[in-house]
Amino acid sequence: MEASVVSAIFSSTALAVGIILAAAGFASALGWAMICSKYLEGIARQPEMKAQLMGQMLFTGGLMEAFPMIVLGFSMFFIFANPFVGAAKAVIGAATGAGH
Repeated sequence: MEASVVSAIFSSTALAVGIILAAAGFASALGWAMICSKYLEGIARQPEMKAQLMGQMLFTGGLMEAFPMIVLGFSMFFIFANPFVGAAKAVIGAATGAGH
């Protein structure tokens, strides 16, 4: 397998991972903004519920923060154990008859 093919696979994967991580960070930021705005709306409507609403806001925010970490884990898999290189080797090997 040529070095240019491997290089193209790794560079395309790195670009895709960068876009995916940026989207996950943006989605998390939007999620936090929505959670906090609804928290403030809830306090404005019922100030006596502040403590309960804060606990629910922090719990939901913790779930929101888990999403980018999961995406980061998948991204690290694609960067360090790139499955596309093995698949490309198998396809090129089958096309050239090297597998026989």
